[in-house]
Amino acid sequence: MRSHPGPPVLDFKNGRDLGADNLTPRLEYLLNITPLVWIITIAVTIAFFVYEFFVHVRKPHEPTIGESARWSAFYIGLALLFGVGIGVFSGWTFGGEYFAGYLTEKALSIDNLFVFLIIMTGFAVPKIYQQKVLMIGIIIALILRGIFIAAGAALIENYSWVFYIFGGFLLYLAVQQARGSHESDPANGIFMRFVRRILPVTDEYHGDRLTVRKNGRRWVTPLFLTIIAIGFIDLVFALDSIPAIYGLTSEAYIVFTANAFALMGLRQLYFLIGGLLERLVYLAQGLAVILAFIGVKLVLHALHVNELPFINGGQHVEWAPEIPIWFSLLFIGATITVATVASLLKTRGDRRAETAHLGAPDAE
Repeated sequence: MRSHPGPPVLDFKNGRDLGADNLTPRLEYLLNITPLVWIITIAVTIAFFVYEFFVHVRKPHEPTIGESARWSAFYIGLALLFGVGIGVFSGWTFGGEYFAGYLTEKALSIDNLFVFLIIMTGFAVPKIYQQKVLMIGIIIALILRGIFIAAGAALIENYSWVFYIFGGFLLYLAVQQARGSHESDPANGIFMRFVRRILPVTDEYHGDRLTVRKNGRRWVTPLFLTIIAIGFIDLVFALDSIPAIYGLTSEAYIVFTANAFALMGLRQLYFLIGGLLERLVYLAQGLAVILAFIGVKLVLHALHVNELPFINGGQHVEWAPEIPIWFSLLFIGATITVATVASLLKTRGDRRAETAHLGAPDAE
């Protein structure tokens, strides 16, 4: 049963009446992010990465488990505190959007770490230099995601049909993810073979240097090649992470901060859960479920705000439901939990079975 019509609902961005039939205010327009807030946020983000580089990365070393655990806990705690701040000062609708986006981006970032591990192994990067590679790779990821965030915001602002594209793309990626996204070796893929043909590469590492001069000619080191590989992978991952989070919020500020916090501490997390990554055997399937869920959510939202003339005569599809953010948050959190627990149970069972097999007497 519908309630009586309320006061006109205003589009605060464009200053127009959305109509009395729209009884749900467009809350996303109430998150007032001024240019000063953007400048402060970006400046603080840059400051964190500069601090990371000069304090932890500049001197080559392999981080200890204790160091990695402390800094991982610090960055995760900071991300959670920021989300609480959004909820308290801007409303829990936005707080829920932030937490759903952060969880999704963190899960996708852990998937990134798996590929980074494959690349590091493929290029045989010494552990004392892996921090530098990771740090540069994470900075590249943040820059690329910033570009995609700006582009996505502009598209969503002007073209509602872009939700159809985002939704369909995420459904395609979900299928690819479920089939297994780490079967090939990124260090020896087509792109890296092309790079090797155009750049002179030394056979050995020269400390943490990216280039060296030999016989009057400038050569790049395998470390430089590793950074190129990680940068390319970052570009690929940005193509799915940005449409995914735009399926949870239309606020560019929430998209940016969720991505920034997901990337902060990723370097420490790499060294903390490096051994655990190989045990997350169902991570790809879990991410496939999350991407498919967000893809369906985007398609439903596209139908709900439809303006394409060849779909329902250019009218909004009234039966298309809008999935609430609290349900999205619960679904994403539950999926990550189930995938993690199932992975650990399976690998533990496999190890026990292998131990029992090795300890059993040979059959005669």
